[in-house]
Amino acid sequence: MAGSRIVSLGHYQPARVLTNDDLAEMVETTDEWIRSRVGIETRHIASADESIDEMAEHAARKALAESGVQASEIDYVIVATCTAIDRSPNIAARVARRLELPAPAALDLNVACAGFTHALATADQALKTGSATKAIVIGVERLSDFTDWTDRSTCVLIGDGAGAAVLVADEEEHVGPVVWGSVPEMSQAVRIEGRDGTFQQEGQSVFRWATYSLPKIARQVCDKAGVRPEDLAAIVPHQANLRIIEPLARRIGAGDAVIARDVVESGNTSAASIPIALSKLVMRREIPSGAPVLLFGFGGGLSYAGQVVRCP
Repeated sequence: MAGSRIVSLGHYQPARVLTNDDLAEMVETTDEWIRSRVGIETRHIASADESIDEMAEHAARKALAESGVQASEIDYVIVATCTAIDRSPNIAARVARRLELPAPAALDLNVACAGFTHALATADQALKTGSATKAIVIGVERLSDFTDWTDRSTCVLIGDGAGAAVLVADEEEHVGPVVWGSVPEMSQAVRIEGRDGTFQQEGQSVFRWATYSLPKIARQVCDKAGVRPEDLAAIVPHQANLRIIEPLARRIGAGDAVIARDVVESGNTSAASIPIALSKLVMRREIPSGAPVLLFGFGGGLSYAGQVVRCP
């Protein structure tokens, strides 16, 4: 096959909603302080008995229900996450068992907030080469397990959830070529280290890198896909900070594109942020079917990956 295409999306978020006012009772912060710096108003937090693989399963089942693809046809499961506690079995294998898939390749990929776009590119390449025919790509995080709830600079950012996409091999290229890379000198900028480590980041360094470098790389993604920025129907970047997200369309010359702003209601869900945001836009029919959408993830490593996809 010449390429692959996304046929459906699905997302899942825990029922518990943590507001900025709730956080103000836990740490020294205010609703105004949080909204003015990152744009977040609420986030979803998993309950004690909601596991990562359970959240991933919920998102995958929703995507499958909209796809016309039977679970038994899936021969590749790839899960992007940086918050799996167990070393083995991986989350993909657990999701495959939950979905009762017969014999899929199942692997996890850890590129933190850039995980979904890396996983999507990896699945696309497998479908193009015939290594797989139908795949589920999932981004899922339970960052609340790795949060210092006394640190106002980080605890106000995070949320839990999962997003999934069903991909099939196709005679045409609906998932554009990936542009990916890393900034090794900033490898410590976003991290969860050690057995009992918590999420930490050098927020100002990441903000400066994103505001300076992201527009330039986003234009490279469009060039590689053969799509002019002004023709983009939507832009779905990693949902890290509204001050990074909102100026992006203008800076790359895509002023009419819909910009995903799910960070406002979901916070930073790391590898889950792009598929959750894209799933919501598609569910609300804010993007026409077949229209070009720019996806771009960046985060721990400091790694980044982006591609232009056609909306299912």
